Amino acid sequence: MTIFDRLERRFGWISFPGFLRYYAILHALVFAIQMLRPEMAQMFEFDRAKIFSGEVWRVFTMFFASSEFGRPSFLTIIFLFFAVNFAFMLSDTIEAAWGEFKTSLFFYMGIFLILIANFIYPFPLERSSFALYASAFFAFSTMFPKMEIRLFLVFPVQVRFLGMFQGLLVLLMIFGDPRLIPFVIMGFANYLVFAAIPALKGRAMILESAERKKNFKAAQTPAGEAFYTCCVCKRTDVSDPQLEFRVGSDAQEYCMEHLPE
Repeated sequence: MTIFDRLERRFGWISFPGFLRYYAILHALVFAIQMLRPEMAQMFEFDRAKIFSGEVWRVFTMFFASSEFGRPSFLTIIFLFFAVNFAFMLSDTIEAAWGEFKTSLFFYMGIFLILIANFIYPFPLERSSFALYASAFFAFSTMFPKMEIRLFLVFPVQVRFLGMFQGLLVLLMIFGDPRLIPFVIMGFANYLVFAAIPALKGRAMILESAERKKNFKAAQTPAGEAFYTCCVCKRTDVSDPQLEFRVGSDAQEYCMEHLPE
């Protein structure tokens, strides 16, 4: 029984089936609100001073505040449609692999650390809530690297390449502003704990198993080399596979024809 199994037996009630689905839907709703009332976006954003002064709702709405995909247009709506559907796919696939409880813990940890990072940093972390999507996709690409998906229902590509591209974007973000390194560590800690480290351990076990198998084969008798040789006639189990051999009282090997009485 794993630690997650033990935790689920005690705290299974905190599971949130389809968490990322609802998260993406709320993002889409906030986007629609900002299309109709752009000035309301400021009411949702994270503001430490205003939170401490009583606007506590920002602790929750900050995760949906940076939902702008550019100016409202037909292409923007189409992009949003595909983004939400992709989030649905991530949610269903990860939940099928991990189960509702473990998947919920993954997202809870991500949200908690993103929130803590926003309180710690002296400057605003714009669009920090998207780290939750990014960590989910990293987990997805780690577990199913060779799964092929079609971008915008047209372009076939393996998930691992998209994961590499996203990793490159994260690295470029760090190089552009090294101050974001602590945030990246916190924002993707749930990916490291739930997906990356277990995957590395699994890979290490596979390599260790392959090494043991290699050493075992190396220790075996090479093909074509005799294991038994009669000290009298010099016939071997290779030259005469049907011949039986025994070890005599003098510790010498004999075929049955020359075995001393």
